[in-house]
Amino acid sequence: MAGRDAILEAARISSGRAIKGRSARSIMLLGLRGTGKTVLLNEIGRNAEREGLLISRVESPEGESLARLLYPEMRKVMRSLSGVETAKQLATRGLKGLRNFASIFKIEIAGVEVGVDPEPGLADTGDLQYDLPDLFTLIGKAAQAAERGWVLLIDEVQYLSEPDLSALIVALHRMSQEGLPVLLVGAGLPQIARLAGEAKSYAERLFQYPVVGPLDPPSAGQAIEKPIVEEEASIAPEALQAIVERTKGYPFFIQEWASVVWNNADGPEITLADVDHSYAETLALLDEGFFKVRIDRLTKAEVHFVKAMAQLGDGPYAMADIAQAMDRTQKSLGPARSSIISKGMIYSTDHGYLDFSVPLFAEFMRRQG
Repeated sequence: MAGRDAILEAARISSGRAIKGRSARSIMLLGLRGTGKTVLLNEIGRNAEREGLLISRVESPEGESLARLLYPEMRKVMRSLSGVETAKQLATRGLKGLRNFASIFKIEIAGVEVGVDPEPGLADTGDLQYDLPDLFTLIGKAAQAAERGWVLLIDEVQYLSEPDLSALIVALHRMSQEGLPVLLVGAGLPQIARLAGEAKSYAERLFQYPVVGPLDPPSAGQAIEKPIVEEEASIAPEALQAIVERTKGYPFFIQEWASVVWNNADGPEITLADVDHSYAETLALLDEGFFKVRIDRLTKAEVHFVKAMAQLGDGPYAMADIAQAMDRTQKSLGPARSSIISKGMIYSTDHGYLDFSVPLFAEFMRRQG
């Protein structure tokens, strides 16, 4: 959590405001791969749970519908609230709506809700933009009656379809308008801010968009040194500086290199020589793990595309330059570009420009020859 205090505090404030019925903005964490968004998302959830809010955690895989992702979580929350006397009536009505919702979206129901019959006309249009806000409203009102709140955590938001993302934003907008204690904390690649804005123009006002980027040098140094000191060892200043500088502050790379150094060093002080000797092993681990699993998802044509990007140096990359390097027209590269973006490997930084969503990926591609 080094260097992430401001984001954790913003989430704490939003949760506190929501549970008191005050205006609160949902949060969308934006960042590249390996910057610690998922870890941060889970920590926000744990903090909110300690404050008495109900928490739901989901990850959006490619191709899965939002209705199927949210149904079991909404059901769990409504069942929990139905056990609170002041919220029982609203939560029971919510469970009736969920029966309709499951039926219309063809979601298989595990188990039987005792004494819960469907309510005609409630969350049964088959249009998520109408049905989801109705269900969120019932959860929000039940949570309010129980003096609780609900925080929905969604990882990999960029994999939601445009209609699903739009429906989610509409539901959250309703929560904001009615002052109900329901918040979303999402995490995804940097293009989420643009995708949300394209889905609904008011998304800009609805969310905070904190960037989860590389750590600044003091925070990166703290992340490396603190665990070492806690184990009653130490690290030489020049060794610490080498890791901070060469990882460029990216948390996952710091974690990997520091782990290899720790395993290899004789101690009790980690030296610059220990750090240098562990570098090649760290790169090999990253190349065979973190980087390789991502390149393996691409077709041969897509690999050719990202190789051409990497050979241009470090991004962002102009589409015109990529096309020239491949001796192709920009238009002919459109399908490959769209497919690689959908797989979460690259993203649009600006009109006509692309960059890798994985830090230091260009260096990895250049190492491959």
